[in-house]
Amino acid sequence: MYMRTSRWRKALVGLLMAAALWPALAPGQERAAVRLSPEARKAITQGLEYLAKAQGKDGSWGGNEHSSADTATALLAFMLQGHVPGLGQYGTLMEKGLDYLLALNEKQLGYMGTPNNHAGMYEHGLAILALSEAWGQSKNVKIRDALRKAVDVTLRSQNNEGGWRYSPQPNDADLSMTVMQLVALNSARESGISVPDATMQRATVYVLSCQDPSTGGYAYQPHSEPGLARTGAGVMSLIMCGQRDHPAVKRGLLYMKSYPDRKFANVSRFLYTHYYCTLSMYQFGDEEFMRWYPPVAATLIARQARTGHWEGEVGPVWDTAMSILILGVPYRFLPIYQR
Repeated sequence: MYMRTSRWRKALVGLLMAAALWPALAPGQERAAVRLSPEARKAITQGLEYLAKAQGKDGSWGGNEHSSADTATALLAFMLQGHVPGLGQYGTLMEKGLDYLLALNEKQLGYMGTPNNHAGMYEHGLAILALSEAWGQSKNVKIRDALRKAVDVTLRSQNNEGGWRYSPQPNDADLSMTVMQLVALNSARESGISVPDATMQRATVYVLSCQDPSTGGYAYQPHSEPGLARTGAGVMSLIMCGQRDHPAVKRGLLYMKSYPDRKFANVSRFLYTHYYCTLSMYQFGDEEFMRWYPPVAATLIARQARTGHWEGEVGPVWDTAMSILILGVPYRFLPIYQR
């Protein structure tokens, strides 16, 4: 088992280096070659205001068959702008959201998919991600304990090929479920939770099997049709597995960049696609990111409703939280948004 240095020690080193090299930042200020425009910052703020009003009495968001995913993404959206559970404007509602996930974790012995949701492992991964990022800001040991149980569920659910599927059993695999577990495991590892190297190595083998040898794009499952969303997921998966310099990553990036420019406004599953594609481009430097992020941000801002939310793909809570997570990459408050 491999344990990373604690997040707090790494954060302290990062803060000391930042203090030596940069002037102080105001709350919510970002550092990146592409900075948030006033319009993007306003869109994020209005989106968070909408989410604050949409929270249920039990602390969850969504109130439907995927409330775990809605709650996790909403929490991540608040943390993205630097809001901390238990403190400040949104501290109380964030604590309530975390309590909802912790209760689900306890009731289901570590598993955090919404009951009766056939795609519960995707929710489970998102919930791990939210708890991991919250654990870096909280002294609540219940979060750490819940994370350990949740990570154990994910580790037991990896199948023989190295991937994950809809349910917490090691039966089948697809790239969409696999990338979510890898992002979650990487975040958990960074927060101090033990994740075996062998798990990531087996996952690398599976992700590579999903790459189309002729185009460099990635498919939902091996030997099926490649696409833009799946390629973003494949590239991000390999980055999470520590394979940033692998030739398969470079081929995937070329596929993404060569995809027709309609990808910035008219592509299926726009939010899912650009969550992974935008994060992947960000990992490869400002030049790549500057070509990708501005047109995506412009599309998102244009699609926001006057009430502050987005909708049209999954539901207003999910769509709003995902839009904020894409728009807010330059904030760099979440560790997953750091290089």
